[in-house]
Amino acid sequence: MSSDLPYRPCVGVTLINPSGLIFAGRRLDGAPEAWQMPQGGIDEGERPRAAALRELGEETGVTPDLVEFVAKSKDWLTYDLPPDLLGKVWGGKYKGQTQRWFLYRFKGTDDQVNIVQPHQEFGQWRWIAAEEMLARIVPFKRAVYERVIADFRPYLA
Repeated sequence: MSSDLPYRPCVGVTLINPSGLIFAGRRLDGAPEAWQMPQGGIDEGERPRAAALRELGEETGVTPDLVEFVAKSKDWLTYDLPPDLLGKVWGGKYKGQTQRWFLYRFKGTDDQVNIVQPHQEFGQWRWIAAEEMLARIVPFKRAVYERVIADFRPYLA
């Protein structure tokens, strides 16, 4: 029964450029109109902030020296998978994710972003405003993204 399954511990990264626009990537395995921010699981024994920097590097090629920590979400934020994905992702071990979000300011240049990685997740990326990010996220993650945007609003375009 899905209600007995735990949530996957995860981090998310809101990466902003100097103009306050958000890094958005279009997932290779998703609908073409679905974009999201970098996110991923926390490894056993890993601290959330370290996981955020690792995931950022794995998904965007952006290294820790190219970012400045700004803030983290007030709370852990949770979402449930929709029924059609339940049991199909993460080996069927989780009913959704609980996430701690981190806001980093990008200090590099766009040519230092490289989404072509060994376990590539994004086929395309761009900088977008918060409202467009909310419009482009898949519906089952929208409430989490709304909370993240609200937490980080003072820093966004």
